[in-house]
Amino acid sequence: MEQRISLITLGVVDLNRSREFYERLGWKRAMKDVDGVVFFQAGGMALALYPRSDLAADATISPDGSGFPGISLAYNTRTREEVDAVLEEAKAAGATLLKKAQDAFWGGYSGYFADPDGFPWEVAWNPGFSMAADGSIHLPD
Repeated sequence: MEQRISLITLGVVDLNRSREFYERLGWKRAMKDVDGVVFFQAGGMALALYPRSDLAADATISPDGSGFPGISLAYNTRTREEVDAVLEEAKAAGATLLKKAQDAFWGGYSGYFADPDGFPWEVAWNPGFSMAADGSIHLPD
């Protein structure tokens, strides 16, 4: 198996509400002619939004459950100041602020917001990760 992540799919309660939220963040929808699922190109991978009940059925698991979904998504920034700006942009788009940005024990600066379905996003500046012009990060050896 090659080491990569190609797609992250979030099981959402209301597909249109979630699509509109990510579009308010400035994300551009891909494959607009496909019904029942929403795709966003995210650098070298993709984020998909899919109805929670349909995603659970596809994986043959129960759609019931609430609370922490056991996953967080991360958006790394180029500068420390950009963390605060992205958190404000997310709030303006309808996100819930989970944790104000603060210095992190690992030497960076980060905070969290939740999308309309409660999926937590960490917004982080990590001085140890280099970032390419396309937004991809490169982990140190």
